[in-house]
Amino acid sequence: MPIATSLAGIFFALASAVVWGGADFSGGFATRRDSQYQVLVLSAFSGLVLLGVAGLIQREAFPSLGGIAWSIAAGVTGGLGIAALYRALSIAPAAVIAPTAGVIGAVLPVLFSGFTQGLPPATTQLGFGMAFVGLWVVAGGSAVTTPASRQGFLLACLAGVGFGGFFTSLAQIGGELLFTPLVITRAVTLLTGLSLLRLVRLPLPSLSSNPAALLAGLLDAGGNLLYISALRYIRLDIAAVLGSLYPASTVLLAALLLKERISPRQGLGVLVCLGAVVLITI
Repeated sequence: MPIATSLAGIFFALASAVVWGGADFSGGFATRRDSQYQVLVLSAFSGLVLLGVAGLIQREAFPSLGGIAWSIAAGVTGGLGIAALYRALSIAPAAVIAPTAGVIGAVLPVLFSGFTQGLPPATTQLGFGMAFVGLWVVAGGSAVTTPASRQGFLLACLAGVGFGGFFTSLAQIGGELLFTPLVITRAVTLLTGLSLLRLVRLPLPSLSSNPAALLAGLLDAGGNLLYISALRYIRLDIAAVLGSLYPASTVLLAALLLKERISPRQGLGVLVCLGAVVLITI
């Protein structure tokens, strides 16, 4: 694979991590006002509108039946992952939740790629290991001791499984299509959110009730576009690991926008993540 092509894929994957970090930050902020399920519905709706308009402008065709099936699978797993993440963020520290979901979400695609495509070069494998360590260091060593934090940790694990399924399912669509597979995915996520709302008997939120949730949906859709673009150029495991560095982005955004102090341990974790990026790029 040409170096320029690989670098393009790495750029898209890293950009998806930055944008997803913003979506995580916005979604966590939105859950302070509404239920995580209401936030899921609002974010899925705004993302669906963005992707739908873009698909119409580009006049993009729909994927094959197999592509539609994988898009649906991505929508279900991604929707459940987001719902679990928002619930976890509402009851436990984000410093525990985001890195846990990020690590588990990256492990599954790495294992899948190892079985289907073989192992990547040794430097890339070392980069994967550094990325996992860096994400955990970003967590700041927060303890999982209270019932709420234990429940949040389990939900974060569930979110990671959902994200791993999302990463892997999108990679199976293939082809040059960009918007329409994600339109299907986002529509399924919206239906999943509506079903969860009905299950827990919560009212449908109004579009003006939580702007942060709408912003989270737009950013999440943007991250999805960048991730699926990265898959055109690089392996699934590399794209998934780089995209899963979003907790580092969330920490930096909190420091910039909310003036939250980055602890020395978290700063070290971000540096380790950057070192992982260098190894993966090599």
